Amino acid sequence: MTEQEKMLAGKIYDPSDPILQKQQHNAHRLSKLYNDTFDEDTEERAKIIAELLPKADESIYLQGPIFFDYGIYTTIGDHFYGNANLSILDDCPVTIGSNVMFGPNITLATPMHPFRYQDRNIKQRADGSEYDDEYAKPIHIGNNCWLASNVVVVGGVTIGDGCVIGAGSVVTRDIPANSLAVGNLCRVLRKITDDDDIHLKPELF
Repeated sequence: MTEQEKMLAGKIYDPSDPILQKQQHNAHRLSKLYNDTFDEDTEERAKIIAELLPKADESIYLQGPIFFDYGIYTTIGDHFYGNANLSILDDCPVTIGSNVMFGPNITLATPMHPFRYQDRNIKQRADGSEYDDEYAKPIHIGNNCWLASNVVVVGGVTIGDGCVIGAGSVVTRDIPANSLAVGNLCRVLRKITDDDDIHLKPELF
């Protein structure tokens, strides 16, 4: 498998792969170009979005500023509204339905990193070049959803149709359709041990 295929399949991949780096740099460049335009620059904005988000409906509106890790791995349905400071890290596919509204400061983050620092830290190849092990999980947001201000959705989450996610929520689990879901509670769950070595869990990949 190529590194791109591994990434999109949720397997451990090397993000320093030249093809992925080129795609990522292009998305970062296009995000910056979009952020340097104004609302009245409709033609220029549409041109940038067509290249950055080829799987997005033409009717979407992005207030800006925006940031996409790849863009080409994000699909957005019709009549999407994204308020200021939208960040989508689409290292795995991100799918957003139709008639979806995002408040300001929304983050959709598919990338995952190993718990153990031994797996997470930068490594060195024999030729001296550096890399790290990453993987990602997809995000799916259904039709007719509203995510209020400062919501974070992590990789592996599906939000069903017709949901409202309250301001400041951190969504780490699936949300059933037609639900009002709110909250952010960070608490110690358990110790990180050698049992978390990702190389000992082939079933994850």
